[in-house]
Amino acid sequence: MKSKILSVLSILFLGIVTPTFAATNTAESVQASLDSTWVMIAAVLVFFMHAGFAMVESGFTRSKNTLNILMKNVLTIAIGSLLYFIVGFGIMFGTSGYGIVGIDSFLLTGREDIGFFLFQAVFAATCATIISGAVAERMKLSSYLILTVFMTGLLYPVVGHWIWGGGWISQLGFVDFAGSTVVHLSGAVGAVLATYFLGARIGKYDGGKVHAIPGHNIPIGALGVFILWFGWFGFNGGSTLAADTSLVPMIIAATLLSASGGIIASALYSQWKYKRIDPSLTLNGALGGLVGITAGCANVSLFGAIVIGLISGVILVEAVQFIDRKAKLDDPVGAIAVHGVCGIWGTLAVGLFHTEAGLLYGGGIELLGIQALGIIAVITWMALGSGIVVYVMKKTTGIRVTTEEELTGLDFSEHGSNAYELRDSILSDFSSYESFDGFNSTLATRLNTLGTSEQAGTSK
Repeated sequence: MKSKILSVLSILFLGIVTPTFAATNTAESVQASLDSTWVMIAAVLVFFMHAGFAMVESGFTRSKNTLNILMKNVLTIAIGSLLYFIVGFGIMFGTSGYGIVGIDSFLLTGREDIGFFLFQAVFAATCATIISGAVAERMKLSSYLILTVFMTGLLYPVVGHWIWGGGWISQLGFVDFAGSTVVHLSGAVGAVLATYFLGARIGKYDGGKVHAIPGHNIPIGALGVFILWFGWFGFNGGSTLAADTSLVPMIIAATLLSASGGIIASALYSQWKYKRIDPSLTLNGALGGLVGITAGCANVSLFGAIVIGLISGVILVEAVQFIDRKAKLDDPVGAIAVHGVCGIWGTLAVGLFHTEAGLLYGGGIELLGIQALGIIAVITWMALGSGIVVYVMKKTTGIRVTTEEELTGLDFSEHGSNAYELRDSILSDFSSYESFDGFNSTLATRLNTLGTSEQAGTSK
C-alpha cells in the first residue's frame, strides 16, 4: 500500500515539474528579463535621489527649517506617486488627443507596463521637489503641497506628453533623452513663479545690499550632491528603458564626465572671479553639469559631454549671481540656476553637439531651432500654469508664513519640533554650571534669528 502511494505521488510530482523543464528560455525572454531588471534598478536609483535633494536643501539652509524641508521632500514623493498613478501617467502616456494630452490609461487601466510606470512616477516627483529648495524657509507647507498636486497631476504630465508621449513637440523632432527640459526646466519654471510671488526671506535684501544667509551644514549638502550624482546614473542610464550594452555604458560615462567638467569649471571660475574656490558653487557645479548632459546623454560624444559640463559650470556661477543680485529671486539652494538655466543650456547643446544632426557636426541649424522652440513652449505652459496656481493661493489662503514664524523657524511653527535639540545636548555636558543656561539661551536666540537684517552677515 505504501509503495502504491509513493508511486502516485511520484507521478503527480513529475506532472507538475515537467512543464517547468519544458519551458526553455529563449533569447527574447532573457533580454526582456534583463531590460526589466535594469529599468527597476534605475527606478530605485532615481527614487534614492530624493534623499539627495533632502540633504542638499537642508544643508544649504538654516537649521531651524530642517524638519520642514525633510517633510516637504517625503510628502512630495508620496503625493506625487499617488497622483501620477491616478491621473498623471494617463495624461502623459495615454492615447494622444491631438498631440496635446493623453486621454486614457488613468489608474493604469489597460496598461501592463508597470515597470515603465514606476520609472516615470519617480521622475514626476523629482520635477516637483525642485521647487522645494527654491521656496525654502518661508513658504507654508500647505501651499507648497497644493502646488505639488498641480505639478505632478497636470502641469508636468502635459509637458511629458508633448515631448515623451508622442505629442506635438516630439513630432517636430525635439530631442530630450532624459529630461533637461521635461523634468528640470519644468520644475525650475515653477520655482521661478513661486519664488517671485513669495518674496525673499527676511534680511536677504536690506538697504540696497544682498546679504548672504549661509547654510547650516555644508557637509550634509555635499553628501546630498554625491547621492544625486549616484542616482543620476539611473536617471540617465535608465531612460534607455533597456539593458542595451552598447548605449548604457556610453550614457553613464557621459554623465560622469559632464558632472566632472561642471565641478572643475565652477571651481576654477569661482577662483578666478572671487579669488577663492567657492564650496557651494562648486557643489552646485556638479549638479549643473548633470542637468546639462541629461538632454543629450545618448546623442553626444564623450568629448562633447565634457565640453557641455565645462560650459555648464561657468553658466552656473554666473546664473546664481544674476538670479541672486540682479533678478533678486531669493533661491536658497540655487535650484533655478541649476535646473532652469543649465536645463536650457543642456537642451540647446543637443542642437550643437548631436553627433548626427548637431550644428557642429554639419547638421545645420534646424535641430537647434527645434530645441529652442520646445524650450519656449515649455516655459510658456509652466509659467502660465504654475503662476495661476500660486497667484490664486496668494490672494486667497496666502502662501507665506508670518514674520514671527519665519524668525522662529518653520520646524517649530509648522511641526512643533526641532531637528536639532541644541539646548539638551549642550546642557547635558554642563549641567553643574548655572551660568551656562544664560549663555545657551543667547546662543539659541542668535541661531534662530540668523539671516535677519541684524544677523544677516556680510554682503556677497
